[in-house]
Amino acid sequence: MAKKRILLIDDEPGIRQVIPVAFRVIASWEALVADSCQAGIAIAEAEQPDAILLDVMMPEMDGITAFGLMQVNPAIKSIPTILLTAKAQASDRQRFAQLAIAGVITKPFKAPDLVKQIRLILNWND
Repeated sequence: MAKKRILLIDDEPGIRQVIPVAFRVIASWEALVADSCQAGIAIAEAEQPDAILLDVMMPEMDGITAFGLMQVNPAIKSIPTILLTAKAQASDRQRFAQLAIAGVITKPFKAPDLVKQIRLILNWND
């Protein structure tokens, strides 16, 4: 079975270091990493990952805007996308509920829990 590949789009260096290690060690997943939404969209088009983990709060373009761009891009709109967010207020949840996302994972999180949540959201039993 092919190794799962997840694109992580996050501007926090700590998260970009920790998550790929967790994916590899806990689940044998390969992580593709982007530090901006623009870079992430380009990587998604080129690499066609199995899923995208997208931070909501980003400096140049936020995750919601980037997700909107992905949804109108035929090359990547069918890739399941999970939002990573520190914002979990009811108003944010309602906004997220209107998007065609696979799910939402709130920060902070523990690496093993993150892998577990991704498996649950995407229904992966690897």
